[in-house]
This record gives sequence, C-alpha cells and structure tokens, in this order.
Amino acid sequence: MSSEGARITPYRDGPLLVRGPFTLVDQDGAEIEVQQRTIALCRCGRSRRKPFCDGTHKVAGWKADSAAAPPPA
Repeated sequence: MSSEGARITPYRDGPLLVRGPFTLVDQDGAEIEVQQRTIALCRCGRSRRKPFCDGTHKVAGWKADSAAAPPPA
C-alpha cells in the first residue's frame, strides 16, 4: 500500500475522514474545491453541507461500524 495517496477512514458512528492528497469531484466530474488536506465526508445523509460532514449524525443518533461489512454469503 502506498503512503503517497489519500487515506480514507470510516469513523464509527461518524464521517469518512479523507487525509492526504486527493481530488474531490461530483458525479458529473466537476471538481469540488477543497482547501484542507483532511476533510470529513458525510455518511448519514443528513448534513446540511453535503458532501461534507457537519456533525448532524450525532444529533440524529446515526450509527455505523468503522469496519467493513462482510460480503454476502
């Protein structure tokens, strides 16, 4: 695994943290301007700043594991 690319970490009951050099684009390929090298992306779907996390998951009581779900049998 290369240490030169972005590192994406799903946080338990929280956002996806993206660290390192990356480009964020929408589904049409338009670049979304980002000033930071670390960002939090919404996983709960309730943020008012989508695709960025605004902490709404805490108020909503949204829950998700940090680990990946096992593949279906």
